[in-house]
Amino acid sequence: MTRGRRREHYQWNLDVWGVSTIQAEVELLSAAVTFMKSVGLSAADVGIKLSTRRVLSELLASIGVPESKFASTCVLVDKLDKLPQDEVRKALVDDAGLSSDSADKLLQTLAISDFDALEVAMGADSAAVAELREFFTLAKAYDLEDWLVLDLSVVRGLAYYTGLVFEGFDRTGELRAIFGGGRYDQLLSTFGGEDLPAAGFGFGDAVIVELLKMKGLMPQLTPASKTILVACQDEALRSTAMSAASTLRQSGIAVDMVLEAKKPKWIFKHADRLGVSHVVLAAPQEAEKGLIRVKRMADGEQADVPVAELGSYITSG
Repeated sequence: MTRGRRREHYQWNLDVWGVSTIQAEVELLSAAVTFMKSVGLSAADVGIKLSTRRVLSELLASIGVPESKFASTCVLVDKLDKLPQDEVRKALVDDAGLSSDSADKLLQTLAISDFDALEVAMGADSAAVAELREFFTLAKAYDLEDWLVLDLSVVRGLAYYTGLVFEGFDRTGELRAIFGGGRYDQLLSTFGGEDLPAAGFGFGDAVIVELLKMKGLMPQLTPASKTILVACQDEALRSTAMSAASTLRQSGIAVDMVLEAKKPKWIFKHADRLGVSHVVLAAPQEAEKGLIRVKRMADGEQADVPVAELGSYITSG
């Protein structure tokens, strides 16, 4: 356990499935940046390192490294921001089997941080360079360019990444990666499924909380004064329950929706476990009259209320 790393944490995962183009990655990073802005962070506080696995793939092919060494080399390159470069170079020679000259060329190319120099090193017809240029062009349309940093050493150590890879980082350099992800078009086949184009990221709560504390931006969170459990006894009443949940949420009330039809005994036992203030239950007899049953958990008081009046009924009681 270190700062920003815990045995348990909450994680936001956002994935786009079925899109093979880099529009998916641009959309993902737009979502991440939108979140950063929403909590008061700017491009001066957070940057996003971006590269593509194709850079390493093309480089290794050009220096004669077999494809079988690709995954292990990625793991070593991923340590560049954690270990001195000399140690990584030694591991590339001793463990990955690269020659000294090949290791030097690899590290020199990965240190490049601008497109013109990268094109000289990789060649004008490099697919990796073309992919990165296209990404930065699209990202500019989303006003993401101030957040982005071309960093070819970012490869993400996990073997399943196949294309663009990225990491959010604290610009002071004090903290671990804030979030990270990339493209993984061949992930499903490792679990016996059929491959489907995919890209996504994982964003844990530990590091972002540390960063918000550092910047004096950590909000004072208070629990919702009322949380409502909405449920239905029969799937035929699902639309009624959903309308009730929507009405309550539009009134600013926190709602936990039971996503399967359950018997009342289970629903109220679940409500006790959650500690909600009210249960809103769509039941057949009340639904026939255009009403929905509301039970206040503190004293057991019940009432049948029109769905449209739920918000005002709950807030008044």
